[in-house]
Amino acid sequence: MNRSIGHIASSLFLGTLLLISACNQAPSRYDQVQQETSDRKAPPAVAQDATQGGAFNRFFPRSVSGYEIIPSQEKRGFAEYKVNQGGKTVAMLAINDTSGTDAASKFQGSTQTIAGYPAVQQGQNATAILVNNRYQVKVLSRDPSFTAADRAAWIEKFDLRGLSNL
Repeated sequence: MNRSIGHIASSLFLGTLLLISACNQAPSRYDQVQQETSDRKAPPAVAQDATQGGAFNRFFPRSVSGYEIIPSQEKRGFAEYKVNQGGKTVAMLAINDTSGTDAASKFQGSTQTIAGYPAVQQGQNATAILVNNRYQVKVLSRDPSFTAADRAAWIEKFDLRGLSNL
C-alpha cells in the first residue's frame, strides 16, 4: 500500500516538474518573429472589411472529367483550390479581395481580357483577371503541361457573373 502511495506521489511530482519546466521555456523563433512583425504596426495584408474566404467557394469551378477540384485554403479575403489530374496537382485556383491593397493596380492599362475582364500574365505560370474592380481571380500552373491557354480556359469556368454581384 505504501509503495503505491509512493509511486503516485513521485508521478505527481514528476508531472508537476514537467509542466513547470514546459511553461518556463523560452519562446520559439516563430513566436519571436510573430512578436517582432506584430510590433511593427504594419498595415494588415487585407482590409478589415474584406470578403470572407468562405463566400468565394460557390464561385469556383467544380470537378470535371479528368480533373478533381479540391479546397486548399480559406481565410479572410482569400480562397484557394487545387486542380488535380491523375493524383497530381497541375494548377491552383484562387480568388482574393484586393480592397485595401494595391493589387488591382496591375490591371490598369491591361490590353488583354478574358471573359470580358482585364487580364494580366504574372510571370510564366500565372494568369489573373480583375472582377468588379475588386476581386482577383487567378490560375497558377503547377505543372509545365498546364499552359497559359489552359489557365485562361479555367478562369472562364469560374462563376464570374456571380462573383461580380458579390
